[in-house]
Amino acid sequence: MVEFLGTAFLVGAVVGSGIMAERLSGGNVALALLANTLATGAVLVALISALEPISGAHFNPVVSLTQAIEGRLSARQTLAYMPAQLSGGLAGTLAAHAMFGLPLLSPSHHARTGPAQWLSEFIATFGLILVIYGCSRFRAGAVPLAVGAYITAAYWFTASTSFANPAVTLARSLSNTFAGIRPADAAPFIAAQFAGGLAATFLLRWLVPDLPASPAAVVLPGAGTKAEATETS
Repeated sequence: MVEFLGTAFLVGAVVGSGIMAERLSGGNVALALLANTLATGAVLVALISALEPISGAHFNPVVSLTQAIEGRLSARQTLAYMPAQLSGGLAGTLAAHAMFGLPLLSPSHHARTGPAQWLSEFIATFGLILVIYGCSRFRAGAVPLAVGAYITAAYWFTASTSFANPAVTLARSLSNTFAGIRPADAAPFIAAQFAGGLAATFLLRWLVPDLPASPAAVVLPGAGTKAEATETS
């Protein structure tokens, strides 16, 4: 339930702030993107800080999968987390549309496709897992700020504006608003996200095989995890 709620609030913030930004920016796309970025980074910090002690605050199937590979999340937990994240993302889109008086479901027409976009999603997700991996082991208390700061930056240094989260990608495909992505473009984004997350996980395990386990597991976005000892992304 916590992963459902966290992902719902995350997507609600992403989609809702995109709608508000588009309405108030007067056609200035850069200003709209800046407003959308700040809201997303801020809500990530708040949600991870509040919910990490309960579930690990992943809100992201890639994070949950990488934590399962690391042995920080059981197969049973992983299989429970992913549907909760996906359904939470859908709930967030519905809530955002309802708040702004839009049709509850409206598949996006916003084209986001091509090798540059896919590479951007690979790099964005790779970097997200890198941040979570390092902070959770050596500076666990910094994870909320680090993840929020990273996603804020990645909105601007990637061509895709850093979705870096399959649950968020699917949810945004059902929103024909500023934050949307065409349903037909979602699958390559998701594939690139999983590829980036897995590449980061296996590379870091090879580079630093002796990394100590953190007493508090990883979080996130988009997310992280709590230590297995406390039943935790």
